[in-house]
Amino acid sequence: MKKIIISKLFLYRHKFVIGYVILMLAFVALLFTLPLIAQDGLSSAEMESATSSYHLSIDAPLHGDLVDLPYRLLQKISIMIFGFTAYTIKLPSIIIGLMLGILLILLLNRWFKNNVSLLASCLVVLSTPFLFLAGSGTPLIMMVFWPTLLLWLGSKIQGEKRPKPMYSFLFAIAMALAIFTPYMLYFAVFCVIFVFLQPHLRFVLRSLPKLPLLLTGLIILAGIGALAVNAINQPEIIKELLLASDFHLGNFWSNILAGFEPVFRWFGGGDTIFLAPLIGLPILALALVGLFSTTKGFFASRNSIASLLILFTVIITGINPQAVVFIILPLSILTAHGLKYLLEKWYGLFPENPYARVAALIPLTILFSLVIIPGLLQYIYGYHYNSKVANQFDYSLGIIHQTLDDETLVANENYDFYKILEDRTSLKVVREAKDAETEKVAFLHTMAESDNYTLDRIITSPMKEKSDIIYLYTKKGE
Repeated sequence: MKKIIISKLFLYRHKFVIGYVILMLAFVALLFTLPLIAQDGLSSAEMESATSSYHLSIDAPLHGDLVDLPYRLLQKISIMIFGFTAYTIKLPSIIIGLMLGILLILLLNRWFKNNVSLLASCLVVLSTPFLFLAGSGTPLIMMVFWPTLLLWLGSKIQGEKRPKPMYSFLFAIAMALAIFTPYMLYFAVFCVIFVFLQPHLRFVLRSLPKLPLLLTGLIILAGIGALAVNAINQPEIIKELLLASDFHLGNFWSNILAGFEPVFRWFGGGDTIFLAPLIGLPILALALVGLFSTTKGFFASRNSIASLLILFTVIITGINPQAVVFIILPLSILTAHGLKYLLEKWYGLFPENPYARVAALIPLTILFSLVIIPGLLQYIYGYHYNSKVANQFDYSLGIIHQTLDDETLVANENYDFYKILEDRTSLKVVREAKDAETEKVAFLHTMAESDNYTLDRIITSPMKEKSDIIYLYTKKGE
């Protein structure tokens, strides 16, 4: 009988490719289906984003309307093609979330071995904060997308003996586009300081071909020049890119506490759109192990970058508490470091024992089951049954599509948002009841104050607060 050599088996030789394919299929399926069963409501920020995107004009760049332009353009296209629904508002984040997930996998694969990068990728892209970002119809995800793209492009430049000029050009273009996303100017300054302070990166910079390096610098300067011109014409753009609308220096520490509260709170909920805990205990423990492991050889670029990115997260969270989601990026790197450290220690105990390596699969399987499955369940059910979080979302748009047809909708709140329905449906949307032209009149979240209407029915949602979505009336005969 022929002896079976495990290393020559198809499944063994292609185990990492198969693993990445399974991860990608699960990732894509979850990204495109979870918003339908979890975050099917809209936050106030999502309504503002959809309104701004829908009214984006073709000549917006000429008028200096450049803040979050790629995201808003994608959101406008989504609404124009697929209609005005909660899902189409979130679709741009789903698409960018897919790209972000791929970038995180590629980045970890550049810095770590296949086994570590595959395991860490599973934990990160299937975690609650990542799925939240990918299911939220706001440009908040761009705050994580641009730095991840820049780090991956930077790793393609740094990690090659002869880096291709194309990656330098792509890095420069990405940097020029990124600075028009809020708080990314800080990240650009962070990148410049880090490159000049890190000895190895300084050496890489000096060894790059001079012509591509010069062209890269010119592209970045062109982006900065465009920003400067827009800032002269519209000075408010600088405040929009550097500070939150309601930021005051005295709120800096309170913003940090408010932003990190969901990270360290293990039960209940608060007046926030984030579930608690934002980061599961197993992933946090792995990240802490990873942080500990990077203290040895701290000045290696990939070791120090994660710690400095945590510091950067704290700073921008002090400006805007929602910016705490940026922690996904350093968390991904530290989780990979933690897995690398644990696997190396385990294999170091049994360097020549193949049974010990196989036995390691048992605790790894248990760990992954305890991290991924409860995380997914928390994400799905938390946004439905955690009242303090669920009540931060409005479910009116879906109910309007299900229950109204040719009626006139009276919307005093968020009028500009619901006015979009006129272009995408047969509904007529007015701010005041006196402007209603149809016999059937629907009042959003409020009752008619006039005696000229007969109440037909009240349409509600299963929410604890503001459950009375629509009051449907019929006009009385004159």
